[in-house]
Amino acid sequence: MGDMGDTFTGLSGKTKEDFGHGAAEFVTYMNVFSNPISDTSMTENVEIDSKQNELKYGDVLFTTSSETPQEVGMSSVWLSSKPNVYLNSFCFGYRPKVKINYLFFAYLLRSHTVREQMMLLAQGISRYNISKNKVMKITVGLPNMQEQEKIGNFFKQLDNTIALYQQKLKKLKEMKSAFLSEIFNQNIRFLGFSNEWRQYKFSEIVNRVSKQTNDANLPIVEYEDIVSCEGRLNKDVTQKFDDRKGVIFEPNFILFGKLRPYLKNWLLVNFKGKAVGDFWVFESKNSIPTFNYYLIQTGKFQLVANLSTGTKMPRSDWKTVSETVYQVPSIEEQSRIGHLFKQLDYIIYLQEKKVNKLIELKKAYLQKMFI
Repeated sequence: MGDMGDTFTGLSGKTKEDFGHGAAEFVTYMNVFSNPISDTSMTENVEIDSKQNELKYGDVLFTTSSETPQEVGMSSVWLSSKPNVYLNSFCFGYRPKVKINYLFFAYLLRSHTVREQMMLLAQGISRYNISKNKVMKITVGLPNMQEQEKIGNFFKQLDNTIALYQQKLKKLKEMKSAFLSEIFNQNIRFLGFSNEWRQYKFSEIVNRVSKQTNDANLPIVEYEDIVSCEGRLNKDVTQKFDDRKGVIFEPNFILFGKLRPYLKNWLLVNFKGKAVGDFWVFESKNSIPTFNYYLIQTGKFQLVANLSTGTKMPRSDWKTVSETVYQVPSIEEQSRIGHLFKQLDYIIYLQEKKVNKLIELKKAYLQKMFI
């Protein structure tokens, strides 16, 4: 690396009063950390200062510290010619002095081969640091310019595809959130349904189950098994057994994590087992389980659930939650609402699988293509 370019420093001689205003910008630490190619919108304002190093098109930016050695020395290539843009003080810059394809270089520096070298240079205990002088001793392999261009364009197209899928996923989640608000506030109704919704306390549509067991033959569900906000398991727990005590649940029961309710650990189960940890287990009565499952995801329920007791370990208060009144439609309309959201959740799940598969594909290419 030292044979191919020179290093320069980020912002220096600044105090906190210098930031947040001014006609100049600086690239943030998280921009460098998160993006192999810098996001030109992830900047913050600072005053113009001719003594600082101004970024140029093709500059490479490196983070200098992290909480783990695996994340130290993350790189990002700046592909903009905007004037008066600097680098934050927790990073250093590198300016190539040889002809190179910048897209190729961006992905080369994020490859398994280079990242392994970078991790070996990390020093520290509670926080890890890396020196720019040591980074300059890292060796990289360069193909001819034509191959560099093909590899760079390939990964850029792959990143564009991932971003497109991620944007679609974001829109689907926003759609679900909007539907939760509109449908449960009765701003949207299914055709053929016009009857008024009736008022029920939450305790009138669910039973809070409390029967416990330490039966080691029942599979267990813990907080760590649930994907937060998404209501699905991150692993197969049907073979996860131990003799810890937990609340028994049956198929179509709802688990709700009452500890730190803002984490949104909820699950509609389709098997028999026991919930280990700070869960409420709900059995639906005179109502449809899927309707209740999406009711607990609404803004109103979340607001009530987060009126918690405790500070360091906040827990939802059952008296408050159980006494809260909700508008509830007929069984037929409940069924339609539950079915709609169940379908939407499945579409979101499929989209997430596509995104994750592309991300894993990119990781594999980064490992296999740069050797």
